[in-house]
Amino acid sequence: MNYADQLKHPIFKVASQIVTENNLQAYVIGGYVRDLILNRPSKDIDIVVIGNGLELAKKCAEKLRVKKVSTFERFGTAHFVYKGIEVEFVGARKESYRSDSRNPIIENGTLVDDQNRRDFTINALALDLHKDRLGELIDPFNGIEDLEKGLLRTPLNPIQTYSDDPLRMMRAIRFATQLDFKIEISSLEAIKKEADRMKIISMERISDELNKIILSDKPSRGFNLLQSTNLLKQILPELELLMGIETIQGKSHKDNFHHTLEVLDNIAITTSDLWLRWSAILHDIAKAPTKRFDPEIGWTFHGHEELGARMTPKIFKRLKLPMDQKMKFVQKMVRLHLRPIALVKENVSDSAIRRLLFEAGDDIESLMKLCNADITSKNEIKVKKFKKNFEIVMTKLKEIEEKDHVRNFQPPIDGSEIMEYFNIGPCSLIGEIKSHIKEAILEGKIANNHDEAFQFMTEVAQTLGLSTNKD
Repeated sequence: MNYADQLKHPIFKVASQIVTENNLQAYVIGGYVRDLILNRPSKDIDIVVIGNGLELAKKCAEKLRVKKVSTFERFGTAHFVYKGIEVEFVGARKESYRSDSRNPIIENGTLVDDQNRRDFTINALALDLHKDRLGELIDPFNGIEDLEKGLLRTPLNPIQTYSDDPLRMMRAIRFATQLDFKIEISSLEAIKKEADRMKIISMERISDELNKIILSDKPSRGFNLLQSTNLLKQILPELELLMGIETIQGKSHKDNFHHTLEVLDNIAITTSDLWLRWSAILHDIAKAPTKRFDPEIGWTFHGHEELGARMTPKIFKRLKLPMDQKMKFVQKMVRLHLRPIALVKENVSDSAIRRLLFEAGDDIESLMKLCNADITSKNEIKVKKFKKNFEIVMTKLKEIEEKDHVRNFQPPIDGSEIMEYFNIGPCSLIGEIKSHIKEAILEGKIANNHDEAFQFMTEVAQTLGLSTNKD
């Protein structure tokens, strides 16, 4: 089988010329070959060289007029970027592992050694770069057939493969999710047996794979695999605690784990924003610790949105996710996710809309996407009714914002003006007056402008015993 006609990128023409002129052995290998055969876009090219990859990298970079080449002498590897494509050159190697580390002991090896160390048969595919054999497929593990079957299989014994490098278990689930492939049964069983080995992997590496699963077209597939292979309880035990349905006195609650995955899939249709997808994952995360049974009304989860918001930074910190505005965004989404749903269920007041706009600010569209995705039910009539009411809320949000401008609310009167008018220094009364003005605007008692706010301020001041510097 030959793929010479598909090696169109300039790097292959240059590399082939240099390989042939210098009588080298070099091959395109791994993900690029897999994606080329699957007709998927790829931004990474891996070239394996029998011997040292540094010289080939330098010569290719020179021909392509690439100025910056990163070299790693100790490992015999080099890397550069050419027109947005990451190109890595590595010497063929074989690896052995210690039981307490995923960092291998590396030795020079043959192409066969290099293919043996690959995680999956579909990632062990190689194409020859020598001009006489350009594009010739080297496929010792029948990876082509696995691609056709949509199957993930390890080249060697899966127990050994996953024990050597436990991150491969996360990669198996990530590839299965991204490519919509099945994991071979023996490989799936091996992941279950070796799940505890994940403890030697840094959380940064785990979260990187987890985020790739979350960004796939149907992330629920990955989370179901993580749960069934015992990996989820090590990574995100709070999510697994949402599993199951409990029934008391004939009253049941829904399975909040599967509901969460449904919301995640729903929002994945509308956005590729990783942090909004994380908001879907965590929106009901506190339902396990807040679950209570009331004989009168059934199951309740009172305050789960507030507790979930408090749990969010702890989860982000443990998973080594960014503790910056991204975390605060997710926290805000978790805290506010019930608010629009409550508006859908009730007659919508202008005051409730103003408060939602005030609290959500520029994130209101994201919040509405999350809440729309959160409308799940097996009762299609119920869903249609909620969706229709949701459109009413959306329209009302737009109307109120155009009229009252409370999104990212800034008070029409600031503290300096209050101090000057009443001839007072900094004190708690200033905050109290500003709070009264804000509440009056949100309740619709006064318009969001300076004149009405100023008049209201003087009225409030009288009740607080303040006199102006004009008195």
